[in-house]
Amino acid sequence: MSEIKIAHHLQHERAAADRTLFGLWMYIMTDLLMFAVLFAVYAVLQNSTAGGPHGHDIFSLNFVMIETLLLLTSSLTCGLASLSAKNKDKKQLFIWLVATFLLGAMFLSLEVWEFSKLVNEGHTVSTSAFLSSYFALVGNHGLHILAGLIWIIVSSIFIRKRGLTHHMQRKINAFSMFWHFLDIVWIFIFTLVYLRAFI
Repeated sequence: MSEIKIAHHLQHERAAADRTLFGLWMYIMTDLLMFAVLFAVYAVLQNSTAGGPHGHDIFSLNFVMIETLLLLTSSLTCGLASLSAKNKDKKQLFIWLVATFLLGAMFLSLEVWEFSKLVNEGHTVSTSAFLSSYFALVGNHGLHILAGLIWIIVSSIFIRKRGLTHHMQRKINAFSMFWHFLDIVWIFIFTLVYLRAFI
């Protein structure tokens, strides 16, 4: 009888894992479509400056390189957190989650600072179609980073209270996929928005 219960429990766990994975992929695909639209809008409007500045006039490539380095390093620490969760190493998991959080928070802080600098210089959403599309694309990515940071905090609280259960392992894996997705989106932003402005 106990073997039947164990088999039923394992089957339930697998079904839950499949549902989580399917739901995550559905979310990522819809998010991908949204970013694709934002990229398309930016591509069309990047030269619509209304006599105002172009990207190469207001962007700092060195500054964006620092942002990129922070986010790509956070991708590494996030991957290590996922491996720690898989190995049920709670201590290492917290270390890598904290590292990912700090790197992500630094990235987001730099992005907010960049936005505030542009606004203080008079380069706002209403200045031109180029800046509207820029703020929409990069700002949307920043909001996703903020959501990821909140995800880390909530997951850490649950793990502290309930332990590293199978359910939480799935959550950490889902977070890892989400965070890597944001890194990929940022690589496209870095290439198509910032790097292209100087080519």
